[in-house]
Amino acid sequence: MQILPKHRYKEVSLLIVDDDDIDAISLERALRKLRLLNTLFRARDGREALELLRSGQIPAPYIILLDLNMPRMNGLEFLEALRTDPLLTHAVVFVLTTSKSDEDLVAAYRKHVAGYVFKQHMDRDFMEVMGLIEHYWRIVELPATKE
Repeated sequence: MQILPKHRYKEVSLLIVDDDDIDAISLERALRKLRLLNTLFRARDGREALELLRSGQIPAPYIILLDLNMPRMNGLEFLEALRTDPLLTHAVVFVLTTSKSDEDLVAAYRKHVAGYVFKQHMDRDFMEVMGLIEHYWRIVELPATKE
């Protein structure tokens, strides 16, 4: 039996899908404060995110941090396209949004998101939320390929 180091580094790419520059920069800063070495990518809407994922520019495994309110293709439309794409359907998605709509929350969970976090809560609990996401990818096994 092999004993692995407690904090073994896992290579997981992070894709931030958010049109708000301030929110995206805040996420990036929080991840850097946690000294995470994961490669970060950013898309400003669902269409751009799908293009990045379908072109293979985001190495697997990856976790998507998704806003819901965006131009061109919003987060729920993105989730719909993601879950119907046989190569992308396995993607792990956390929703980070200002929407407190019950309809949005239920719709996101119907598309099998891993978590739904209100950005308002991130003001006081921001580092805890980012720590939770960090622990998530350190503990769970993610698919390494798109198949």
